[in-house]
Amino acid sequence: MEVLVYEREAHFEAGRLSDAFPGVAIHDARAHEQALSMCANADVLVALAHEVTDELIAAMPKLEWIFALSTGVDHLWTLKSLRKDVRVANGRGIHGPQMAELAFLFMIGLARDYPRMAANRRERKWRRWAQPVLVGKTAVILGVGTISEELARRCKAFDMRVVGVSNARTQSPGFDRIVPRARLLEAVGLADFLIVLAPLDDTTRNMVDAQVFGAMKATAFIVNLARGDVIDEAAMIAALQAGHIAGAGLDVFSVEPPTPSNLLWEMPNVMITPRIGGMSDIYADQIFPVVEHNLRALIERRPADMRNLVR
Repeated sequence: MEVLVYEREAHFEAGRLSDAFPGVAIHDARAHEQALSMCANADVLVALAHEVTDELIAAMPKLEWIFALSTGVDHLWTLKSLRKDVRVANGRGIHGPQMAELAFLFMIGLARDYPRMAANRRERKWRRWAQPVLVGKTAVILGVGTISEELARRCKAFDMRVVGVSNARTQSPGFDRIVPRARLLEAVGLADFLIVLAPLDDTTRNMVDAQVFGAMKATAFIVNLARGDVIDEAAMIAALQAGHIAGAGLDVFSVEPPTPSNLLWEMPNVMITPRIGGMSDIYADQIFPVVEHNLRALIERRPADMRNLVR
């Protein structure tokens, strides 16, 4: 068996996999061209889903498994070279802490108008204003899963009210209540913060549209940690311009990175981060047990014991 680890940053350490499986050929690629030069005989690909290309898949005739280092794998389904018999497992279950903390960075930063504070520093101005607190505020979380549960638990520690929107669950730890998607407009009307964590698929594309923004309070903020296309970006920009919502915290966009002409760059009530929601300084430690477990189950011919199978 041969395994190709294609990781350009610091999400995974191929050397640790080599130590754990001394009898397996582990190839460590840090660039796309390097991955192409190593991939011909690989049975397993370990990579962030959005880094996998049609060119790479087409060059892997022996590929049987993809172990995605990310939770979202929607990009893989767009690849024309991906055979239907290639099985896929993802990194679900490890991203809760970092995603929840980024949500709080946005919530606190937007509520307290941190961009204005940063402007004060640049301009050497000493301007003060009453600082809103999260106590008693309502977080409406669109999409209820492992990450949402981690976020909800932390929201309760801040004495917030938490409402979920999901067709898959009716109750979950940390949530005061969960309503179906059919009641989305009712739910967003309660939100001080609408936090988008729904996966991208045909049912969620542009789910947060002009109608949703129209149902939100003018004092409410939207936070997107999911995928850019879950939100109708043009409708969001229009809502921000018209003052129908108070601001936005955005880690993902329809086009990444956003083009220089994207109006979101210039809006003072918008906080932007470069798709860092799933990243952490301990990511390699978080994801390694999942990949190690799955590779061992594969080698020992125990596919039923593998974690996070999505196909």
